[in-house]
Amino acid sequence: MKKIDPGTIPTFDFHQFILGSVAPRPIAFVSTIDENGTPNLAPYSFFNAFSSNPPVLIFSSNRRVQDNTTKDTLHNIEATRQCVINVVTYSMVRKMAVASVEFPPQVNEFEKAGFTPIPSDLVRPPRVKESPVHFECEVFDIRPLGEHGGAGNLVFCRVLRMHIDPQIIDHRGRIDPHRIDLMGRMGRSYYVRCSGEAIYTVVQPVTQLVIGYDALPDSVKTSDVLTANDIGLLAGLTAWPDASWISRARQRTDVQRALQSDQSTKSRKRALHQIAHTLLQMSQRKLAAAVLTIADTLEEP
Repeated sequence: MKKIDPGTIPTFDFHQFILGSVAPRPIAFVSTIDENGTPNLAPYSFFNAFSSNPPVLIFSSNRRVQDNTTKDTLHNIEATRQCVINVVTYSMVRKMAVASVEFPPQVNEFEKAGFTPIPSDLVRPPRVKESPVHFECEVFDIRPLGEHGGAGNLVFCRVLRMHIDPQIIDHRGRIDPHRIDLMGRMGRSYYVRCSGEAIYTVVQPVTQLVIGYDALPDSVKTSDVLTANDIGLLAGLTAWPDASWISRARQRTDVQRALQSDQSTKSRKRALHQIAHTLLQMSQRKLAAAVLTIADTLEEP
C-alpha cells in the first residue's frame, strides 16, 4: 500500500487523493443571496444528510487552496443564515459545471449558467426550477475546521421545507432512482450517473441475526468459483437450508445433470458451485446454499 501522511505532500495533491477515494459523493447545488439581494449559485460535493428528525443537511465550503480565500456562498450564509440546497441531475450537470466557475461576487450564476430562479416559500434565496428536489434551509451553525487553504467550513442546515417533483415518485410513494437520475461527484473531473445499470440493489434485513461468514462451510469460503459477493450473500442468510430445501435443490435438472456426470468428483463439485453462483446472481440464496450442501456430500473416490 502507498502510505501518505497529511502534510507530507502538497495540500492540493492530498485533496485529490481524498476526492478520488471518498466517492461518489452527492452534490449540493446551493443557492444563496447576499445582503444586497444578489443571488449566488454554486455546487458542493462535500455534502450529505446527517439527521432525519430534526432534518439536517451539512455541506462544506472549503477555503481555496490557491490563495486561502473563502467563497461567496459562505459569505452570503454568514450574512443571511439561509440557503436552498437543490439536487443535481444528469440533464443539468453541464450547466451546473458553468456555475462552478469562480465568478466575481456581483455576478448572478443563475443567469450565467442558464438556470431559472423560482421563489422559495420560507427563505429568501431562490430555488432552481430545473432541479427536481429543493430543500429550503435555515443555517443554525457554521464550524470552521482550519485557517489554511483547503480547510472546510461545515454549514449545518436545518430543512424547513422540501419540494419534490411528483414525476420522480413511484407507485409506492418513494423517489425512483431512475426517474430522478442523480449525478455524483468522483475525483478530479469524474462524475457518475446514478441510474440505469449503475443502480444496484442490496437487500439485507438488519433487524434479524444472520449466520455470518464464520459459520459458512470451509468449502464455501475456499471456493474458486464463488465470488466475495456470493459469499457475502450466503453469510447474510438467517439460517442454513434444511432438508426440504436440499430435496428441492436435488430435483433441479441442472443439479441432476451435474450429479450424474461421469466426470471426477472435483469437477462435479465445481459444476455444483457454478450452479450455486448462477442462483446467487438471481438472489436465490437458500436454493444456492442447498446446492452447495449437496456438493459437500460428494465423496472423493
